[in-house]
Amino acid sequence: MISKNKNMICIVVCPNTYKSSLTASVAARAMKQGISRVYNCDYSDTNKMDNRPLCKIISIPLADGGDGTAEALIDNVGGTFHTTRVRGPLGKSVMAKWGRLGGKDADTAVIEMAEASGLRLLHKSEYDPLHASTYGVGQLIKSAVEAGCTRIVVGIGGSATNDGGAGMAQALGVRLLDSDGRDLPPGGAALQNLKCIDVSASILTSNIAFTAACDVNNPLCGPLGASAIFGPQKGSNSEMVETLDYALNSYSKVIERDLGIALADIPGSGAAGGLGAGLMAFCGARLVSGVDLVLDLVRFDDKLRDVDLIVTGEGRLDTQTAMGKVIAGVARRAKIKNIPVIALVGSIEEGAEAALISEGLNAALSITDGPLLLEDAVKDAYRLLTDTSERVARLLSIRL
Repeated sequence: MISKNKNMICIVVCPNTYKSSLTASVAARAMKQGISRVYNCDYSDTNKMDNRPLCKIISIPLADGGDGTAEALIDNVGGTFHTTRVRGPLGKSVMAKWGRLGGKDADTAVIEMAEASGLRLLHKSEYDPLHASTYGVGQLIKSAVEAGCTRIVVGIGGSATNDGGAGMAQALGVRLLDSDGRDLPPGGAALQNLKCIDVSASILTSNIAFTAACDVNNPLCGPLGASAIFGPQKGSNSEMVETLDYALNSYSKVIERDLGIALADIPGSGAAGGLGAGLMAFCGARLVSGVDLVLDLVRFDDKLRDVDLIVTGEGRLDTQTAMGKVIAGVARRAKIKNIPVIALVGSIEEGAEAALISEGLNAALSITDGPLLLEDAVKDAYRLLTDTSERVARLLSIRL
């Protein structure tokens, strides 16, 4: 509760995307709309007769390296979107967008791998982790390089692939050859036959700096690797998991021999079906926490001066949230500055809220207002989030 001695309070609204329903910027707008039903957030001389207490709202749409990362950054930093025709995960042509930041960051491109090789581009009946490729991601990188970008951020969430970034490398001029000197076909399964890597025709140069934004720490191979943990989400059965894990293990050994890079056990190398490993091997990328990267780029910490409350949120609060999702990243930053944090989410997994209390989260509230089918909740998410934000504001306005 805010001190009744304050003439005006300041609230930061900084949600992530609510998957399949609201973008981060739309979610932030819903939060502000709900709070504005209780507080005067458009304080000006023309509103002197308004009896609502005054509130300054700072809107900071966020992302964690997955869907919505480019939009969140451009919303906050400024910039432009560009569209490139690329190969989708199974080779079908798709139009994919990438962002270029503005101002002093104009040399920075932001690419979401899900735009070109994401699971959302496929119907469930089309999921094919054995053959899905990251080739389109490489085409987006090539487009950014040709546009003159020298800093490239790749958000690697939401992949349909399990090819270790092999397709991306091929799109950038790298040759992955079998024992007969032939280029490998698309997909992770083909990596079983990799015998040699030739990077002599790669279009990348040393003056291009890559950062891979991810929210997992899984290694490339093994029981916690890309194939075993994320493969089933992309359509893998137990036999496919075994095949793909063997293929990625073979791939890592050839990379180590030919490129001198040992990456199989590096945390995050298994992100996005091993795209993390591919970005390190072929682009020299640094792997970083996606949410921390976004928070730094939008200068989140600088915007917390005199803030009384932070309202964040995303579609679900679960055991993965603390591993690098937006809510956890925001809570940790806020805890340092002793600012309370409330998360508004679609659903809450048992025990997930308690796990985040020590990280700086003060409370989590579900935005559903009764028993709802998932499709109905998704369809009505804007109203649900707006109404829940209003309830938070009404509780906040109580002056004891």
